[in-house]
Amino acid sequence: MEKSNERGSLGEQLAEEYLLKKGYTFLDRNYKRFTGEIDLIFTKGDLLVFVEVKARKNADFGYHSDFVTEEKQRKILSAAEIYINENELYDYQPIFDVIEIFLEEPIRIEHIEDAFP
Repeated sequence: MEKSNERGSLGEQLAEEYLLKKGYTFLDRNYKRFTGEIDLIFTKGDLLVFVEVKARKNADFGYHSDFVTEEKQRKILSAAEIYINENELYDYQPIFDVIEIFLEEPIRIEHIEDAFP
């Protein structure tokens, strides 16, 4: 496995553990459709939370949220719409979060709630 894949998997694992500790309920991981991919999907109360996870060693080259481009957002939004329809989750309010994981010791997690429309 490449280092970036290992980093991504570790980031998703850390983000999942973080959200579970915060009271979120896990639904799915790496949901893929032809329109895009969603790293993690949770519920919390009446929210359906679609999470984009960005993990890297440190913040030397900017923050991960800077790399969630408008095109990436459109792909996530499209995949989320399919997920909602496939699972008939119409009673939930969808939101889109970004979790940034900085893996350099000490590991730091930043949770940006409702990061984009």
